[in-house]
Amino acid sequence: MSGRMFRGRRAPESTEETVWISFSDLMTALLTVFMLAAVVLVYSLTQEQDALEEVRVEAEEAKAAAEAAKARGDRFDTMLNSLSTSEQTRAAMVAEIRDTLAQRGIQVEIDTAHTVIRVPVDLLGFDSGSSDIRPQHQQSAITIGAVVADALVKDDRYKELDTVFVEGHTDDVPMDSLYGGNWGLSSNRAISLWRLWEDRLPMDLGGLTGHSGERLFSVSGYAETRPVTAVQASEADRAANRRIDIRFTEHRFSQEELADIRAEADDS
Repeated sequence: MSGRMFRGRRAPESTEETVWISFSDLMTALLTVFMLAAVVLVYSLTQEQDALEEVRVEAEEAKAAAEAAKARGDRFDTMLNSLSTSEQTRAAMVAEIRDTLAQRGIQVEIDTAHTVIRVPVDLLGFDSGSSDIRPQHQQSAITIGAVVADALVKDDRYKELDTVFVEGHTDDVPMDSLYGGNWGLSSNRAISLWRLWEDRLPMDLGGLTGHSGERLFSVSGYAETRPVTAVQASEADRAANRRIDIRFTEHRFSQEELADIRAEADDS
């Protein structure tokens, strides 16, 4: 009797334990699912954050590249504008020198590019085979130098230039009797004109410096190697080639500037 009663009382407790064990398993399973979901969520958020960081970095790199490209473009534009301004300044100056000399009764020619003033040797009174400027022609030579000097210093235009060449040229008739031949004759004529300017002009042309910081003027001779008229069949043809050229060259890119441009192009 007592045994049956004991077994009757234990049955509800066993059922209750089974219920609690099942509930515990359920909670464990739910907790596991929750933790897995949390891990997945954290991983997903981390991946999105990494992706956003990559996008941000790429955007900053693209912005930096765009700014660098714009800076290079601005620099190139500045260089090109500078070259264009120099060319315009030179052309205006050469035309101004020609017109001013014409007003003073001295006729000179300029080339089509407005870079060279051509002074016939007859204006300077050179005898055949001679590099001496005749006394009666010295005033014309001095006037040419004075007009060139005034044009250069006006608005500091000489600072836009690289070099002014005083170049001697001859015709193709050989001067073998002279020391140095036509080369020596052309060089000595250019030197004679330059020395007259140095001695008689109030301005120190030799002290002017160009855009590069080096002396502006240079003197040279080319003999018959750079003719205005390639075919010299007549005295008129040969006379056109006997001249002193005053050549104005504007600033060009230096080797360092060209190297910078190439380096920037390679980096872009």
